[in-house]
Amino acid sequence: MDFEVLTERLALFTGLDLLAVALLFGSWIGATLAIEHPPKGYPSVSTLMARYRREWMRHFVTRQPRIFDSQIISNLRQSTAFFASGSMLAIGGGFALVGNADMLSGVAEDLTLGADPVVVWEIKVILMLLFAANAFLKFVWSHRLFGYCAVLMAAVPNEPDDPDAYARAAQAGEINITAARGYNRGLRSVYFGIAASAWLLGSGALILAVLVTDGIILRREFASVSRRVLLSHPGRNVDTQR
Repeated sequence: MDFEVLTERLALFTGLDLLAVALLFGSWIGATLAIEHPPKGYPSVSTLMARYRREWMRHFVTRQPRIFDSQIISNLRQSTAFFASGSMLAIGGGFALVGNADMLSGVAEDLTLGADPVVVWEIKVILMLLFAANAFLKFVWSHRLFGYCAVLMAAVPNEPDDPDAYARAAQAGEINITAARGYNRGLRSVYFGIAASAWLLGSGALILAVLVTDGIILRREFASVSRRVLLSHPGRNVDTQR
């Protein structure tokens, strides 16, 4: 596609459309940066969970038997496999929709959403596909990393006094954290991919969907009950009613 054709395609969208898409990507990237690199004095839920994952691996060294730990890893891998499969279905449905964009345009006209050219609807669907594809790649990589973590955990010596025991457990913990980071990034791609679908209703709907999605994600990471629980000390009462 040359520059002239690209210019023609962009001319089909209003300035508010471009602003909404910029807000979508800016919020997506900004949320990731805020969650993964929070202020030192105000950690996110993801950061707190990373600490618990390291603590998990530290206690793993002395736990006998270790069946409980293997079950947790198995459950984590099942979760990533489930979302990877869901992302593949979304990608397949998106491609099918792109191939029948005329039908989507007809439905939009029936709902009085406008009579935009078919290429406009194709681009809007492709935007959703990009988020679904990114989510799929993140979930697949996370699934593989949890598998690596399982192998590292199996390589931890049974004797806590072994000089390699805690070192290998620490390695498993870092791989576990990396896998969880990929999993969370995949989930955020799903969230913002769903928000991107609001563009089918117009640029205003997309802006509203992005702001709501961003607010929900940041609230869960920085102002949720689960965060207060993670920050509390054992034995201290925690208010879980708000």
